[in-house]
Amino acid sequence: MATTTRPTKKKPAAKKSAAKKPVAKRAVAKKAGAKKSATRDPIARLREICLVLPEAHEVEAWGEPTFRVRNKIFAMHASASTHHGAGREAVWINSTHVTQDLLMRAKPDRYFRPPYVGPSGWVGVWVDGKPDWGEIADLLRDGYRKRAPKRLAAQIDDEA
Repeated sequence: MATTTRPTKKKPAAKKSAAKKPVAKRAVAKKAGAKKSATRDPIARLREICLVLPEAHEVEAWGEPTFRVRNKIFAMHASASTHHGAGREAVWINSTHVTQDLLMRAKPDRYFRPPYVGPSGWVGVWVDGKPDWGEIADLLRDGYRKRAPKRLAAQIDDEA
């Protein structure tokens, strides 16, 4: 008597979970002033510093990455290839008129008054060459504090 084998039935595929919601880009929490390689992309450095702040997120606007808290911009990248950067890569940071004036007088080769937002006290920082990322990180945290609600601003620990 010959035995016949039955074809095996395929098990039904596991149900796929619901589509995942997009998650805001988050950087690894590293010390902002830590030394990095000289070839590091300035946008990557900005993300690393900005996106570890409470509820900070990135939104592209005007063809540039902007960094926001509760949808209020506290920093904006300015490419060298656009009229925002005017031939040099920079970041515009929300600041006060006093800070803007002090920085521009102390280091006019590094700081400038950016177009459009400069009259409101924002400060521009050239990030080409060898910028002082520790100083930029301090300015970014100050800009964040200026735009964030008090509860979020109080969460920032400058020692981190």
